[in-house]
Amino acid sequence: MKFSVLALDYDGTIAKDGALDPAAREAIGELRAKGIVVLIVTGRILDELRRLTGDLHFVDGIVAENGAVISFPASGYLAVVAKPAPQSFFEELRRQGVPFDAGRVIVDTDAGEAPRILEILRRLELPLVMVFNRGRLMVLPQTISKATGLREALKILRLSPHNAVAIGDAENDHELLQACEVGIAVDWGSEALKSSADYVLPGKGPAAVAGYIRGLGNQRRIPRQLKTRRHLLLGHADDGQPLTLAVRGRNVLIAGDSKSGKSWIAGLLCEQLILYGYCLCIIDPEGDYTSLEALPGVIVFGGADPLPRPRDLLRALRQPEGSIVIDLSRTPREEKLDYVRTLLPSLAKLRRLTGVPHRIIVDEAHYFLHDASVPDLLDMEPNGYTLVSYRPSELRGDLLAASEAIVVTRESDPEDVRALWALCPSCEGANERTWEELFGSLVVGEAVILPITEEAAGQLRKIRLAPRLTPHVRHFAKYIDIPVTAGRAFVFWSNGSPSERRAQTLREFVSIIEQAKASMLDGHLHRHDFSHWIAEVFGDYPLAKTMRSIEDDHRAGKLANVVARVSEAVRSRYEFVDPYAKYGDA
Repeated sequence: MKFSVLALDYDGTIAKDGALDPAAREAIGELRAKGIVVLIVTGRILDELRRLTGDLHFVDGIVAENGAVISFPASGYLAVVAKPAPQSFFEELRRQGVPFDAGRVIVDTDAGEAPRILEILRRLELPLVMVFNRGRLMVLPQTISKATGLREALKILRLSPHNAVAIGDAENDHELLQACEVGIAVDWGSEALKSSADYVLPGKGPAAVAGYIRGLGNQRRIPRQLKTRRHLLLGHADDGQPLTLAVRGRNVLIAGDSKSGKSWIAGLLCEQLILYGYCLCIIDPEGDYTSLEALPGVIVFGGADPLPRPRDLLRALRQPEGSIVIDLSRTPREEKLDYVRTLLPSLAKLRRLTGVPHRIIVDEAHYFLHDASVPDLLDMEPNGYTLVSYRPSELRGDLLAASEAIVVTRESDPEDVRALWALCPSCEGANERTWEELFGSLVVGEAVILPITEEAAGQLRKIRLAPRLTPHVRHFAKYIDIPVTAGRAFVFWSNGSPSERRAQTLREFVSIIEQAKASMLDGHLHRHDFSHWIAEVFGDYPLAKTMRSIEDDHRAGKLANVVARVSEAVRSRYEFVDPYAKYGDA
């Protein structure tokens, strides 16, 4: 994944005794010159930090007061994202003689005052928490941390924490490190922080941080940490032990016979990535992933609707925590091929520039990625592709070789088994005949992890797949109950004049149609009123086209029951679920 953001703690990480390390300042400048956003995330009060550094313009932004204050020096923007403590708290501190400094939200004091502070908070029943930072104690609202402040700053910048690296040294940096794709603790810092970090940066002081971040800037990619906190549950082995795949920037291949569960596995992994907040782009030739729209931030394009232009998709993907599914199931084959071959290079370029989408999923990959044009379609250097195919032998050899995690469902074609076996001939127990027998014996709901997958530990690992979430999530697929304004409502006419019957939703429209006599609809059908209204008001052009066909057939005297035809046209397009009905068992 692209390295786009560096989140740095201040004291103890890039500063000693309050003074910013000159080498760290210089390294920060070099990173910013390469387009990498640098944020200071500190427990200090903003004015105090300005006094210590002399000028805050050496970074792109500051998250101060342990997440409660956000500032962007270049624009002068400043936001306070939490309420300060009530006056009763300050009055009690003064009454008891507790020395403290107060920012816009934070209250800072010596860590030795913790017992008195705790007693005050308990007695006044205040929703505040104590956060330790070496010898200091900070009092903050319960919902505020360095992580919440960083996420708010990144949201403003339209950047993703999954393209971010965080470096810290002390107790108040735990959530900061957890919030970013890679969290790094310095070797001279908190032992507890080092034990939970993805990586411990060796050295003896802030100058070591300067050298490390220069290396990050040259690499331009999120480092593949030896330890990762995010795992995707794939299934369980025969002994009941879970088998998970670490979330890493690697290419994944899912192969197997048609209807053997490949798309199920891909959807299972996609669900978990989406819930982790990764941005996905799913190219869905058969409409197998549309149920993912039930998850937060997922938009489905295509299907019965016109396919979006690539530029519209790229705009949608600029929301770093959103994901899109491109449903090509109703697109003719040649048009499908042209569309995907146009889209893939655009996605690769977008990811190079912005870091998103974090993962690109291509189902039926052999249709699109089998010839000499593959290097022009994909950018394999950042990795992050998931390819799904029932004909892995038709994928280009270099594409297969670039797959670092391979999951196989039932596979009965010897040619495809041979192509997979060729990727790992030296692995323990690797025997082509054995592989054919094992792959051919798998039933739906089972899969095998190939030995080259890190989590397989050099063996063929057979698993029972984990359950999916989205097939059991009930949701309204369309917008039958969203009203248009009164001025855009459909007005039904009767006896040559407007009636009292008006439809502001598609549900109301169908309800009135189903209670009407065919003679009442005659004028509307002859004037093409229904198709015009659906197209112009709702923008549903496929339904408008169907309705236009019904209107034409009616005018030509070809319809026996026009009321039923109009009703069915809408009902077959939309999911008419009663929004007030209680759901039964899933």
